[in-house]
Amino acid sequence: MITQQEISGLLNQQVLGSSGQKIGQAKHVFYDDATGRPEWVTVKTGMLGGNETFIPIRDAVASEGHLKVPYSKDKIKSAPNVDVDAKGHLSAQEERRLYSFYGIDGSAPGPRAAGQQRMGNEQRAAADQRAAGQVSGQAASQRAAEEQQAAAPRAAAPQAGADAAMSADAGLADDAMTLSEEKMHVRVERRESGQARLHKYIESEEREETIPLRHEEARLIREPITDANRGDAVAGPELSESDHVVTLHAEKPVVETTVEPTERVRLAVEEHTEQQTVRGTVRREQIRIEDAPDDDQSR
Repeated sequence: MITQQEISGLLNQQVLGSSGQKIGQAKHVFYDDATGRPEWVTVKTGMLGGNETFIPIRDAVASEGHLKVPYSKDKIKSAPNVDVDAKGHLSAQEERRLYSFYGIDGSAPGPRAAGQQRMGNEQRAAADQRAAGQVSGQAASQRAAEEQQAAAPRAAAPQAGADAAMSADAGLADDAMTLSEEKMHVRVERRESGQARLHKYIESEEREETIPLRHEEARLIREPITDANRGDAVAGPELSESDHVVTLHAEKPVVETTVEPTERVRLAVEEHTEQQTVRGTVRREQIRIEDAPDDDQSR
């Protein structure tokens, strides 16, 4: 059976069925009007969580992070819809319907068909009244004398559970507030930034080169008449006109080009790293003390 000490960690926890299936999160806890013990837990079910289904926790087991009940998910989903009044009170008639559906003997020790009171944040005032020893008028008349005699020692137990069991809507297990803040995480994405293309083209340029060129020139050579050349000198007519032609030669430059490979060129991709400052906006929660008017009703 769930104890008063385990109630503080029960709300907002996951409720698991007998086979470990997830049923939903614990929304409210209902206490027995007479004994002050937790008897029911409600979970949000349905496609959008619009239904609040009652599950008995008499034989439930509370573990770290979840509550396991001995009923299947299908069984719980088919539980009857019951009405809770504006004060969060489960009537004895509705309670008997639930006992009958789950096969629980309402007269056995533990659950009692004396009506159940919901314990959530909005029912804190009702819990305070019950802690002071006030028991619902719907308690069984045959146990009225016994309840009045035991009201004083039992008064602290419901109050302890009421102070510890906060509503799932409140989101708090004590009187402290949790502050959170956003952390900025910068990640890097690799994207295309452009293309590099290797293009070969032809260009022309003027070049100069100095080379030696040879040419022939005619010059006169005079030889005196000697016994060796006298015969050739007097072989011709004594006086005459004649020509003697000598062909002259000269070297001229001729420019020719040939195509020869000079080098191989290719593209290589290199990575360079640069430092860049990244700015972003993060939010964080702050807290301050605000004076509230001294108004009992506002409290």
